[in-house]
Amino acid sequence: VQLQASGGGLVQAGGSLRLSCAVSASFHALGTLGWYRQASGRQREVVATIAADGAATYYEDSVQGRFTISRDSRKNAVVLQMSSLKPGDTAVYYCHTDQSYAGSYREYWGRGTLVTVSS
Repeated sequence: VQLQASGGGLVQAGGSLRLSCAVSASFHALGTLGWYRQASGRQREVVATIAADGAATYYEDSVQGRFTISRDSRKNAVVLQMSSLKPGDTAVYYCHTDQSYAGSYREYWGRGTLVTVSS
């Protein structure tokens, strides 16, 4: 499974950005789709996840109400719409998915895309 993220960039505090991650596999073959981030000097943390069937979502507390994760079935992509951005949201953002098949579990990561929020 290959993941290709796009949409990062520089934005002022209070602004918005939309991250998109193209997924090479059918959603039906996957478990969870999500976005993680890693700020300089910090561990990677989960930002938001969505079940591959779209039935459930999860948001990290600090982004609840500001970020929205969704699936774009037409483009086979997972999208993170970010609004009311804060300097604390500055990080490299990674898309992620996983797959369970025949008793095995595998994770897949895309290359990161940098989001910089200026104050």
